[in-house]
Amino acid sequence: MDAELALRILSLCVLLAAAETLHGIVRAAVLVPRIGKKPALKVAIVSGSLLAFALCWWRVPPMGVTATLPLFGIGFVLALFMAAFDILLGRWLLKRPWSRAFEDFNPATGNYLVFGILLLVFFPWIAVRLHAA
Repeated sequence: MDAELALRILSLCVLLAAAETLHGIVRAAVLVPRIGKKPALKVAIVSGSLLAFALCWWRVPPMGVTATLPLFGIGFVLALFMAAFDILLGRWLLKRPWSRAFEDFNPATGNYLVFGILLLVFFPWIAVRLHAA
């Protein structure tokens, strides 16, 4: 991997983190007061995943990566970055204890973030395949 590709992947990570942060703010400010927290989390996993896919659709094909394994590698980097970002944001900015920071990944508590993180692994590959079709 060359420096330009690494920079493009990093910029996608930052763009994704910014978009998902704004998405979370809108969810908390607009959706939660209208439909409640648990239903809002269900809606947000769909809308957040669509947002993440749209960003991958826009940014991954211009990277020029077409082989399957490297595309899944990009997805894995995105997933790790976003999981770490979510945990650290919850821990340090929102002052959550570690147990609460990891709660967002537990579907048993009504949080479905783990599914969105798993989808991130596949989105670069899907985006490139759909662009090629």
